[in-house]
Amino acid sequence: MASVEGLEIYLNDHLAGAITGTELAGKIKTEYSDTSFGPFLAELAGDIDQDKTSLEELMERLGIAQSPTKLATSWIAEKASRLKLSETMSGGREMKRLMEFEMLSLGIEGKASLWRALIAASDSHPALATTDLARLEKRAESQRAGLEEHRIQVAKVALSR
Repeated sequence: MASVEGLEIYLNDHLAGAITGTELAGKIKTEYSDTSFGPFLAELAGDIDQDKTSLEELMERLGIAQSPTKLATSWIAEKASRLKLSETMSGGREMKRLMEFEMLSLGIEGKASLWRALIAASDSHPALATTDLARLEKRAESQRAGLEEHRIQVAKVALSR
């Protein structure tokens, strides 16, 4: 069996990203609840939170502690991103929305990459088999595809002004 040191670093990095993604998803879910994107974003935010919980549970089963430094850094980074994603900095509401959707999309792609990497490493770390990684990967791909439809709609509006 392989050392868990690399896995510990990798999972903590992805947990930091998951925290940032969960915060962003919750923020835009609330902000756009009264739009046509509202129902999709509400479901997506719930799914993203569940995926973060799946990662936390996997880390716990593997005996991997959460890094307080990485968790704090991710919290700070998400708060700083709110400045970048403000209407003032982004050039208006529609461009802000596009940037938020793109940031969330990139996070979901990173999450899919996590699940694929863990599937590849599962021979070296048999404890990974306790999590249905293939299901989580497919769910991330579905989330990304659903968000992409909305991102393209937002891009048409934002980039046509």
